[in-house]
Amino acid sequence: MRTALILLLLMALASVAGSLIPQEPNSPERVARLLADHEILGAFYRRAGLFDVFGSWWFVLITTLLFVSLVACLLPRTRAFVRSLRQRPVQARELDALRHYEELHVGLPVPAAAAAAGRVLRRRGYRVASHPAGGAVAAEKGLLREGGSLLFHWAFILLLAGAIVGKGTGYSGFAVLYEGETWVDALANYDGRIREGRLFGGDYSGLRITLEDYADRFLASGQPMDFRSTVRVSAADGSSLGRREIAVNHPLRVGDVRVFQFGFGWAPTVEASIDGEPVAGSEPIEFERSFAPEGISQLAVPWRAAIKLPNLTPQLAIDLELWPDSRSLFEVLRGRSPTPMITVYQPAIRYRVFRGPLTDLSPTSLDTRFLEEVPDASGVVFGGDEASPLEGVEMPAGWPSDLSVRFADLRRYSVFQVTRDRGVGLVIGAAILILVGLLPALYVSRRKVWVRADPDPSGSRVRIGGFALQRKEQFQEEFARLVAELGRVDPQRDRPHEAARQ
Repeated sequence: MRTALILLLLMALASVAGSLIPQEPNSPERVARLLADHEILGAFYRRAGLFDVFGSWWFVLITTLLFVSLVACLLPRTRAFVRSLRQRPVQARELDALRHYEELHVGLPVPAAAAAAGRVLRRRGYRVASHPAGGAVAAEKGLLREGGSLLFHWAFILLLAGAIVGKGTGYSGFAVLYEGETWVDALANYDGRIREGRLFGGDYSGLRITLEDYADRFLASGQPMDFRSTVRVSAADGSSLGRREIAVNHPLRVGDVRVFQFGFGWAPTVEASIDGEPVAGSEPIEFERSFAPEGISQLAVPWRAAIKLPNLTPQLAIDLELWPDSRSLFEVLRGRSPTPMITVYQPAIRYRVFRGPLTDLSPTSLDTRFLEEVPDASGVVFGGDEASPLEGVEMPAGWPSDLSVRFADLRRYSVFQVTRDRGVGLVIGAAILILVGLLPALYVSRRKVWVRADPDPSGSRVRIGGFALQRKEQFQEEFARLVAELGRVDPQRDRPHEAARQ
């Protein structure tokens, strides 16, 4: 048991680390920011597996050792408990040496006095082994406490097994859906943002989700109040499961698949043309928001993306900055702090053009370390409008100068976290059994009582002894009540003449 406690402490410390340090499966953006801000510390965390504590090899090792230790401890305890259930209470000899002891006289013969004592103890819930002919009665109560303790620990093993089955045979990933788009639960649709269990067999659910609408609600102060996606759901065989709503703390549940509202954003359609020929913009672009600087509301930060044209010589990139509420942009242009953008008002995109070697083709970030900003190639375009061509801008020989950018459409997108956990039923069952096992372990105590009746000229001399393994103060009152009830079996009894020895 000591080994199990040490392993539990190590698991608790690891869980604390998993709570304080951002985890890649849940917060990849925060992990990336920590790596960028603290290179040495971030490298140490990655090598130590602290960015994925619950999937690291050492956490799996601790869990396995804890599982083995608990089983090795519980097997002998369970065998001993089964033997205790089968055995009858054992008789004791020197009753006057017990902590609680009383003597009384009853006007009944020895067999009748012993039988009466057995009946009283049975009414109080004791397991009784009596020998009326010999005048001896042995009783015990509270085996349920040990049974509850064993149930608690076996349920804890079941909890570990449920976690291993759920995480080992399931998966968790992120899906991005634009309004009006349909997404299917399959490996190819996670775009690499998927974490599969070590025992996962590749059987994705095939669930189909269509995002019909996304809505959020903020107070005037910018405090978020609600994030909600309305989706239409279909099973893998195409049968409709109806329209559902996915909100924070209210996931979509289909079998053992859970879909959580994880994030949201804007997906404008930005069309870029060179010499009148479109070069980008047929699909919405997923914009992302960077972290707000100190003193600025996160809602006041614009959304960013980039259009990259690696086929041109030199290569070209257009940095895009979306302002859903252009009034915040105008505040920035006036040299003031941006205001929170909680509504859509004349959305605008501010853009800048860069040329040079593209080192990163990600559509949501732009590395400008090796790029040169094209002079006078920047501007603001509003929804439905087209930016003026970049006339008078000095470009390299052979590079087209007639570039235009058009803000064609603006849609929302939702980020869903999709998880499949087959161990949920086991975990819920284990949690219920843990609670059930705690009740007797907390409120039941082991108690033992012995009664011996010896011949007496006026009837029988009854000696009563007992002790409790737990809750000894409460047993003292129970023992006094038990003695009083045993004394009432003979209406002509004498009063007890010897006090309990403490």
